[in-house]
Amino acid sequence: MKHEPLSATELDELVSGLNRMARNLWWTWNQGAQEIFQDLSPRSWQNLYHNAVAILHEVSEYELRVRLQHPDFAARVREVLQGFDAYLTDKHTWGRKHAPALHRNPVAYFSAEFGFHETLPIAAGGLGILAGDHAKSASDLDLGFVGISLFYREGYFQQAFDVNNWQTEYYAKLNPNNLPIEPVVDSTGTPLTVRVRIGISDVVIQAWRVNVGRIPVYLLDANRPENEPHFRDLTLRVYGGDTTTRIMQEILLGVGGVRLLRALGHAPSTFHMNEGHAAFLTLELMREKLLAGQTYERAFAATKQECLFTTHTPVEAGHDRFRSELMDYAASKFRDSLKLNHTQLMALGRVNPDDAAEPFCMTVLALRLSRAANGVSELHGQISREMWQCLYPGKPVAEVPIGHVTNGVHVLGWMKGTVRNYWRQKLNGKIASTPGHDWTSEVNSPDFWKKMADPAFLSDEELWALRYRLRRELIEFSRRRLLLQHQRVTHEDFIAFDHLLNPDALTIGFARRFATYKRAPLIFQQMENIVHLTRDKKRPVQFIFAGKAHPRDDDGKRYIQNIIHLSKYSDLQGHLVFIENYDVHVARQMVSGCDVWLNNPRRPLEASGTSGMKAGSHGCLNLSILDGWWREGYDGTNGFAIGDDSHAADIEQQDRMDSANLYKALTEQVIPCFFDRDAQGVPREWIKKIRRAMVTLVPEYNTWRMVQEYTNKYYLTK
Repeated sequence: MKHEPLSATELDELVSGLNRMARNLWWTWNQGAQEIFQDLSPRSWQNLYHNAVAILHEVSEYELRVRLQHPDFAARVREVLQGFDAYLTDKHTWGRKHAPALHRNPVAYFSAEFGFHETLPIAAGGLGILAGDHAKSASDLDLGFVGISLFYREGYFQQAFDVNNWQTEYYAKLNPNNLPIEPVVDSTGTPLTVRVRIGISDVVIQAWRVNVGRIPVYLLDANRPENEPHFRDLTLRVYGGDTTTRIMQEILLGVGGVRLLRALGHAPSTFHMNEGHAAFLTLELMREKLLAGQTYERAFAATKQECLFTTHTPVEAGHDRFRSELMDYAASKFRDSLKLNHTQLMALGRVNPDDAAEPFCMTVLALRLSRAANGVSELHGQISREMWQCLYPGKPVAEVPIGHVTNGVHVLGWMKGTVRNYWRQKLNGKIASTPGHDWTSEVNSPDFWKKMADPAFLSDEELWALRYRLRRELIEFSRRRLLLQHQRVTHEDFIAFDHLLNPDALTIGFARRFATYKRAPLIFQQMENIVHLTRDKKRPVQFIFAGKAHPRDDDGKRYIQNIIHLSKYSDLQGHLVFIENYDVHVARQMVSGCDVWLNNPRRPLEASGTSGMKAGSHGCLNLSILDGWWREGYDGTNGFAIGDDSHAADIEQQDRMDSANLYKALTEQVIPCFFDRDAQGVPREWIKKIRRAMVTLVPEYNTWRMVQEYTNKYYLTK
């Protein structure tokens, strides 16, 4: 059939639509959109961190217009753009039905980091990833919601290793023109700015807008010519510098964030602090009320009614504390505008207001000035009540006003393209009532995942074939990355790397921030036994590790160094690898391709954890300590537990017991179940556990459920 060429108007519309879509992170969870950008330049897509904006800079407009003259490609682009516009304009949404008031007075969600995608590396770990997933689901639900963070122009560090396998850090500047962000400007097109007093100086802040589907996230940026160099660098790096830099960043975030919202005309009903980094916003809200003529007591009470606080850590080092002298220097403006003396200001952040030696704690400030607070799992809520009972004298632990909302993940955002395409092809054929049925609208529904329990819908053989494909893709990804990690390679090296790792082996993954309480090397305490398991030709086992240690965490770096050393120089060589420069892309490859997701924190220090939640939709099973979310999610049939629902009080005893229990679970449950194959070569009991994980975990531990819970429990309740 002959196709008429597109008119200039039609071409303009498609080109404009692609540019508009590239600057909205919706494409990061839409497979069709990603495939369009990938097809335009496959090599650039791979090398430029899967960045849609960078792809459109790589491809000239002339080339793009020529490519769009191919009728099939133009039809794909048109279909995706129609889906994008339908998503943005849909009025029949959960948010409009259940929370219409938030469209008038939105939730303002403050987080020091947001982890959206590898394109925009402005997150250090799980806190930021959770914030990014929260924003994506707020968009999917069409909630009245706006995010506030900082634009770190060098982002989080890139990881490399020296000749001693010691982690080194380097930074690369992010180019805003090449990112899915846009400047926030006033009616004249001039960058909109606000001012924040730090010490004796006014710091001018501009902002960048990240379009996350339907909702905006604003990134504050101090890199302005009016500012002194040291103030311009406040937004240089994620958690960069010393405590002086940290307190200044947090003033920018909290105070500057509120002022930007006011300048943009937003009137939030709730200010949601994702950890204590943003707690200075409470003082800015009080300042506004005092300036309007309210008494201090009324301003305090009214501010408390506006604020919600989520704590994410039971680890003491995770709560920011600032010494008295630093507070006096950096935050004296607050003291003056609140008409408080230094002692009174410090008292707001002290457990014991009368203890002059106690530093100022951001968590204490946030708890004091929030109408509600929550932990991020049931156990973490309990631990937080015990931890902060000191702030509520006379109340028993059970009555300390800290609840919990268990974390989740944005399912589509974490689902690998292979799996998205698999479900799209299979489910559109079997559940579509009309042609073109969009299966993604059901991806958070329990009814959707119940279908996975039906062998007539999805046979064991099909599921096992999918698992083999995903494991193969992870192994080949690992081989490519490991080859790139070696600067000098010979022809023999290429051949060796092509045989690294075994596609038939039980593949166990561990990837996360290398905080010491997460105990990355725990499994290697059984070194001789683990070597034996990896050498078993009938039931081989292998390990893939990845993760970053904070630049100032030498203990975490030693953990990484030890694991890399084992991968290169021990009897585990060839059966253990470490993939450097862990990011969202590496995480997605690993949670999809591994058979087992290993998690062995020192209980109860894992507040929630979310990496294991990303595994379920791919058929990867969890093997975890009963801490954080897994304590709630595990039911005996949907994965594996390390030990029972308790822990020893003594750390050394706890580590010994957990190491023994880990090895026991691995050898007595995991390995036998994985390798127990029938005459067709299918591990039926293993597949049964995969089905149970899909049915029981995926529809529960997602941010669709989590954001609805926050809305009903906190956002709409005062």
